[in-house]
Amino acid sequence: MNLNYDAIIFDLGGVILNIDYQKTTQAFKGLGVKNFDKLYSQSQQNGTFDKLETGKMGAEEFYKTLNKETGLELKHSEIETAWNAMLLDLPSHRIELLKKISKEIPIFLLSNTNEIHLKAFRKMIKDSFGEEHLLESTFSKTYYSHLIQARKPNRAAFDIIIHEQGLNPSKTLFIDDSLQHIEGAEKIGLQTVHLVGKDISEIFLS
Repeated sequence: MNLNYDAIIFDLGGVILNIDYQKTTQAFKGLGVKNFDKLYSQSQQNGTFDKLETGKMGAEEFYKTLNKETGLELKHSEIETAWNAMLLDLPSHRIELLKKISKEIPIFLLSNTNEIHLKAFRKMIKDSFGEEHLLESTFSKTYYSHLIQARKPNRAAFDIIIHEQGLNPSKTLFIDDSLQHIEGAEKIGLQTVHLVGKDISEIFLS
């Protein structure tokens, strides 16, 4: 494997973890939230989801706020299930790839996520691999937006990793499936790969 970088920063959803935003949209529509795609999508979201993903709003407040915004009285468990519907699976070959890369250079995870999804995909990973904190043990360090209180594509999210790890942006690769995140990374000089329509393993084929 030929790696021409000092470090790599990976996105999680759509890069390592398979996700499908439409499954969450359809789940909420099934609960009566007809305009959910205007509240949240891969490319945009309203202030409630921003607060959730930057740790300014916890799960319980999120459930109450979403009910208020939609005019519905959904059970918190119904919202949680619909919100987690987008989380699909984590193919084992990607974990093996990450472990292989990590033996050569430092790798980091930068994910726009929230406490609800973190709990859900940790359970998914434990059920599949028998290790709840598999990502934390695979990456040199994981950075979750709600814990660092900054989300992509805002510069602050990238700066936290760059400064804490002493990275040189021009020698650091950032891989993400969202164009707006790629554009944000490029503004601060990171090398980028916009992952669309292919598996991440294809990037590292020697």
